[in-house]
Amino acid sequence: MLLTLKVKLQPTMGQRKLLLDTMESFNAACNRISAEAFSTRTFNKVKLQHSLYKNIREEYHLSAQLAIRAISKVVESYKSTRAGIWERNKMHRALGEPIEVPEQIEFRKHGAVVYDPRILSFKGLDQASITTLEGRIIVPMLMGAYAKLEERRIKGQADLVYVDDEFYLCIVVDVPEKPPLTPEGYLGVDLGIVNIATTSDGIVYTGKDCDKTRQKYTTLKAGLQSCGSKRAKRTLKRISRKERRFKTNVNHRISKELVQVAKDTNRGIVLEDLTGIRSRTTVLPRARIAKQNSSRHEQRDRHSKWAFKQLRSFIEYKAAIAGIFVKLVDPAYTSQQCSECGYIDKNNRHGQEFYCLACGHTENADTNAAKNIQQRAGVNLPIVVRRIFGYSSHGEPSP
Repeated sequence: MLLTLKVKLQPTMGQRKLLLDTMESFNAACNRISAEAFSTRTFNKVKLQHSLYKNIREEYHLSAQLAIRAISKVVESYKSTRAGIWERNKMHRALGEPIEVPEQIEFRKHGAVVYDPRILSFKGLDQASITTLEGRIIVPMLMGAYAKLEERRIKGQADLVYVDDEFYLCIVVDVPEKPPLTPEGYLGVDLGIVNIATTSDGIVYTGKDCDKTRQKYTTLKAGLQSCGSKRAKRTLKRISRKERRFKTNVNHRISKELVQVAKDTNRGIVLEDLTGIRSRTTVLPRARIAKQNSSRHEQRDRHSKWAFKQLRSFIEYKAAIAGIFVKLVDPAYTSQQCSECGYIDKNNRHGQEFYCLACGHTENADTNAAKNIQQRAGVNLPIVVRRIFGYSSHGEPSP
């Protein structure tokens, strides 16, 4: 399995200046290439290389391969941006909304520099040989917990990034996966807002502390956005990065614990397939939000500010390394269905309490949902339940 690791570099003051100069020159070259590509509508790497390669090397003092990587970065950026605009415009046309028009891409002064094996190599696992404007330099690396990785597992290209006055290498490594174990059962996991994750064993990872942190950052960012000064904007970026790191850390911790529980009990993990959940859930458009009270705005804020996709990806890749089987199931009616008798009714759930109107079963609502998810590992239960109990596809009794 290929994973991206963020490794901290420890350059000297002289090396630091060389890396910074190289980064600034590389991104200035990218902006020059981007302007040419946009004005001539030329987004083909070979054509741009033929027309700009020599000038780019002379103007920005880049090595041959750094000039090639700058052209590739621009081409790939336009390719991904145009693909995203094309997909969004399909929805805009369907809704009768104005379509997006591609604009010229501008690269940040300290944007990432793309390195490949020709201009970046490793001296063991504690040093990197990096090409700069003045030739190669040997820079110490801090591998930390990944120091046991073998050098031959480092694959392909790496990105040199500059964050909070520190240099990092984002490198791709090949981490061996264990052969998948045959599960003796399944651990159901329900993802939510009040509780970030709840297992079928009744273990709850509450979102209470996360809510406090989210509200703190929301208040701070609102004040900075209203200020609008350059200093406020710099602080806003720093706070936003800090908030992202907080979310990532929480998701890493939860996913690690879930995989460890499954491994210790020789079970697979079952998750809801929440693909497209943001478009399926009921959240009012921004134009109507202003007309509603503050609680509606709070609901939207909570809904949009947790990285469920990231949490799922963390669980999946950690499980793959540990040899744990992960299955995605239909999330329909997991919060309305009784885990004991299978009866579905939207009135079964009242906040965090679940009370079955058919059999009287009472339980925490998220734990009940996690048990439903666990049960669906072997059969598409919603369809079966609808047929048995006479429910339509919308969860209402069939006439």
